[in-house]
Amino acid sequence: MIMNLRIPVLVSIFLSPLCILLAEQKEKDPGKLTLKRIFTDRDFSSKGFSARWSRDGSEYTYLKDAEDKDKDKDKDKDKGKDKGKDKGKDKDKGKEIRSYIVSESKDSVLIEASELFKPGTQKQIPIEGYSFSRDRSLLMIYTNSKRVWRRKSRGDYWVLDRSSGELRQLGGEGRASTLQFAKFSPDGKKVAYVRERNIYVEDLLDHSIKALTKTKSKDIINGTADWVYEEELGVRDGFRWSPDSKAIAYWQFNEKGVRKHTMIDNVSGLYPKTTIFGYPKVGQRNSACRVGVRFLDAEDTVWVKASEDLRNHYIARMDWSERSGGLIIQQLNRAQDTNTVMRVNVLDGTVKVILTEKDEAWVDAHREMHWVGPENHFTWISDRDGWRHVYMVSPEGKKTKLVSPGNFDVIRLLRTDHSNDRLYFIASPDNPAQRYLYSVKIDGSDFKRVTPEKENRGTHSYNISPDAKYAIVSSSDQDNVPVTSLISLPDHKVIKVLEDNKKLKEKFAKVKKTPSEFFYVDIGNGNRLHSRCIKPPDFDPQRKYPLLVYVYGEPAGQVVRDSWGGSSHLWHLMLAQQGYVIMSFDNRGTASPRGREWRKAADGKIGILPPQDQADAVRHVLKDRSYLDPSRVGSWGWSGGGSMSLNAIFKFPDLYSAAIAVASVPNQRHYDTIYQERYMGLPGQNLKGFKKGSPINFAQQLKGELLIVHGAADDNCHYQTFEKLIDKLVSHNKTFTMMTYPRGTHSIREGKNTTIHLYTLMTGFLNRSLPISDPDN
Repeated sequence: MIMNLRIPVLVSIFLSPLCILLAEQKEKDPGKLTLKRIFTDRDFSSKGFSARWSRDGSEYTYLKDAEDKDKDKDKDKDKGKDKGKDKGKDKDKGKEIRSYIVSESKDSVLIEASELFKPGTQKQIPIEGYSFSRDRSLLMIYTNSKRVWRRKSRGDYWVLDRSSGELRQLGGEGRASTLQFAKFSPDGKKVAYVRERNIYVEDLLDHSIKALTKTKSKDIINGTADWVYEEELGVRDGFRWSPDSKAIAYWQFNEKGVRKHTMIDNVSGLYPKTTIFGYPKVGQRNSACRVGVRFLDAEDTVWVKASEDLRNHYIARMDWSERSGGLIIQQLNRAQDTNTVMRVNVLDGTVKVILTEKDEAWVDAHREMHWVGPENHFTWISDRDGWRHVYMVSPEGKKTKLVSPGNFDVIRLLRTDHSNDRLYFIASPDNPAQRYLYSVKIDGSDFKRVTPEKENRGTHSYNISPDAKYAIVSSSDQDNVPVTSLISLPDHKVIKVLEDNKKLKEKFAKVKKTPSEFFYVDIGNGNRLHSRCIKPPDFDPQRKYPLLVYVYGEPAGQVVRDSWGGSSHLWHLMLAQQGYVIMSFDNRGTASPRGREWRKAADGKIGILPPQDQADAVRHVLKDRSYLDPSRVGSWGWSGGGSMSLNAIFKFPDLYSAAIAVASVPNQRHYDTIYQERYMGLPGQNLKGFKKGSPINFAQQLKGELLIVHGAADDNCHYQTFEKLIDKLVSHNKTFTMMTYPRGTHSIREGKNTTIHLYTLMTGFLNRSLPISDPDN
């Protein structure tokens, strides 16, 4: 549905996409980008290399299309026959799992595709994921997956006994695609999984299945998470085997009393269908969350006594470790300004606090606890000294030592080299848009960059082997496609190139473009925003160009990145070819690695400080760059970026003449507890901040052209808030354009042609609201 109160505008919205598509049908210039090339033909899709390291780090496994081993057996028999007879009818041979032993440069087939044929057929079970038991005697395959909110985390599992060749499906006679997070026990004798909110253990010898939890109430969730934990704390896989295979620790959620959100599906059948789920909005009641430990030979769960107030504390992390002395949990208070690390006595559920992290703004729960050295110290990530650093902490938390000193943020701690007492981590001390590998001894000495200095730009992502002797690294930048290589550590010597994306590189080289420009914008008071600019390939400094700002602006992300940007970056390049200048600014409060003060500057001021920073940056570049037309400035963004674009055009109506807001949150009071309260507090404590930070309260100030887009099935940023914004704009008699995607979730990619339809719509809107001037005028 498209709605606009002005008939000429409505007609132009329909005609513009039509003209765009007709023009693209005639376009064959390899240097010119089109919506069809980017989103339909996917001419510029990059390839990666996905591998799993063995436990000792000596080899990795990967999936590969199986080869026809008989293809050359009788190649001369068909000479003179009709060679085109079977053209295009090659059979899918399935996937095989291969092994590469690094020290021997030996690549071989580990699992033949035929070993994974579904019993009674000659067709392979499609492999969507796989894992081995510790001794590699068993292989588990994940297949037939179904989406649960963001990810396809529900499906079927099969286990292959490599010695006998038996391939058996887990789960007994249960319904298809209902198992979640199946995992071998460490001893390889059992598999545990979640099915319909309960945890089951299946014996791999006699195939008996035991229900570890037997909750029948729809309010209780065992072994996985409620909506808000999954979305904001990343808790999906909600159970852990103990190292000795004797127990399972798991999250349990009680949603009783949590208010429900309803989504309506109007397109799947004759009558509407509803999806109803617990969604605690700001200030509302959370699920009661607790962690339990269930020994397999016991009948009852031992509940961890971390807090008496289960609804106002979050168990953000929970893991076993043989070196840690048992089960460790991280608990956040509701304000999320305190993270308490506890060691659990799994026999009676009592806890002992070993570390407490506090911050006046907020703290983060992280997955970077590594147990190191003979004394079993653990790594801890904190920005207590103003920068995000690695600390070594004694087992009982009594001694803490900084091991990565300096005025820079440790972006991610990746691996501990136990044999050399060395830590490997990602950082970028000099350029917040880039990412490099560094290392340091656990005593804080011998700090050095591992990524070679000749790699002087871009983003380098590492999958380091458990023994830290090797790594698979993917490198790219804004103007160069990803290249994935196998390297040795610590010398960073390339052993072999795994994926060079040669065809993509050749194709992208032909695209007419200018290199991305990275620069700083000084908005005053010592605040310099790191920024990016994309200019038209035929840039003429004497012309006047419309400016389009791509924004996110919230604490969960960073848009000024020097890395391969995929389809969204290609769309920006396409717009630049049309004559737009595209810029982005990382304001204070984003996840840019520029220290605590920068990242937490927006505490209590989400929607207030960030859009002000953005507006100040726009004013600066308009003044500093004469080729930008002040009368043609637009902003666009998705999710938090959509909210930022609403704030831009509502709060600064004389600066921005157009905006596109996709999947936005017009009113922060309608967003979830964990995310919004982390940065804004409770409404009663920050009533003025919630009001000033929510763009819906400034809708009456709209002057320019506005396109708002939402998916009706968005479980994250709800369609309800979209309709409330529409209602508010109408009440102020404001003209705007809107689009609803009936099947669209937060990603708005569901349904035939949805993605290209969306980008065609947005392109047409920009062509109309920020027209390209004639260079001859």
